[in-house]
Amino acid sequence: MTHHNTNSRTFRRVGATALAVTLVAGAAVGSALPAAAAQPHRPELQQAIESLVDNGFGGAQLRVHDQRGDWVGSAGVRKPGETAKPPTNGRFRIGSNAKVFTATLVLQLVAEGRIGLDSPAVEYLPQFALDRRITVRMLLAHTSGLFDHTGEYYPDGTVVPGIPWQGKEWVDKRFHTYQPAELVRFALSKPPRFAPGADWNYSNTNYVVARLLVEQVTGRPFAEELQRRILRPLGLRDTVSPGASTEIPGPHAHSYYRYEDAGQWKTIDVTRQNPSWISSAGDMISTTKDLRVFFAGLLGGKLLPAQLLAQMRVPHPKSGFGLGLRVLEAGPTCGGTLLYHNGGVNGSGALLYSTPDGSRTLEASLTAGDAAINPAVEFQKAQQKLVNLVFCDQIS
Repeated sequence: MTHHNTNSRTFRRVGATALAVTLVAGAAVGSALPAAAAQPHRPELQQAIESLVDNGFGGAQLRVHDQRGDWVGSAGVRKPGETAKPPTNGRFRIGSNAKVFTATLVLQLVAEGRIGLDSPAVEYLPQFALDRRITVRMLLAHTSGLFDHTGEYYPDGTVVPGIPWQGKEWVDKRFHTYQPAELVRFALSKPPRFAPGADWNYSNTNYVVARLLVEQVTGRPFAEELQRRILRPLGLRDTVSPGASTEIPGPHAHSYYRYEDAGQWKTIDVTRQNPSWISSAGDMISTTKDLRVFFAGLLGGKLLPAQLLAQMRVPHPKSGFGLGLRVLEAGPTCGGTLLYHNGGVNGSGALLYSTPDGSRTLEASLTAGDAAINPAVEFQKAQQKLVNLVFCDQIS
């Protein structure tokens, strides 16, 4: 994500991890400034997103906040064959950025004394055969060892498949509804990756268990608690936890998915898809504006007490992952410490970055079009390009 050699390896590694973890990539749209608000002239930002479209994305949307003010823009098209650009107040699937919301909900219950961060998760969810050594903290930190229900990918290339989330298998099942408890039971039927607390491995299942934890402790549906505790207090009107709904409510760009079927490559519109296979580990829909307000609210102490926010930001030495957040030491020429997540689902991907004090932020979404590109690879390059541009000091 940078032209400075000292940082490029770090960024590349982080980008690869962030993507391997999530799904595949490209995303949608964003949100608008008030109509009357003048924004700074930032041709380099517009040029950056135009170049992402030139590299094969269908559409791109970017929001930047820094010492020069707020800028928002979009590039590409809302839908192939049309001329309209992606709406800058558009909704998009945020993928694993949803984990930041889920972790925040759990930590709010910790702050209220209703959940113990270092208590065994099975105490709250006795209906599941969870290893007693798995604590709530381990779920949020990805150190539980729980099998990832979307499949396990080992460094030596071994794959233990999970539920279908890519290729023709996913295309054929993209409207199927999974229950959160079903995903957890499936994961528990597989051998754990390691003993609880012994290592780190990104597992979407951790965040499905976290969802069930919220529901069990509050006695209310996850989406209702999210609304009550985060969305309503922060005024996030364009953010939803969709459950099994296949729709993206409100204005949005279309996203496409390319897959192989009987030796032939096919491309289909996957704007409508049922995200229940990923549940609260990556099912949410939002806008760049709402993501900005949420992250600013979280980092600014509006959602959690300082002590828990500080714990959220302590990175695991192996991964840089805290409790629902990622921490990147980007070096003095690239903003110092950056807090972020990122995520994607088939057809779309989203970026979320901020300095700890919120003085510089970046929210972006990309939608895959009908071009023959490898979205995972291109998403990683896009991430590097945008982070470099927004956070790294440019040497002319």
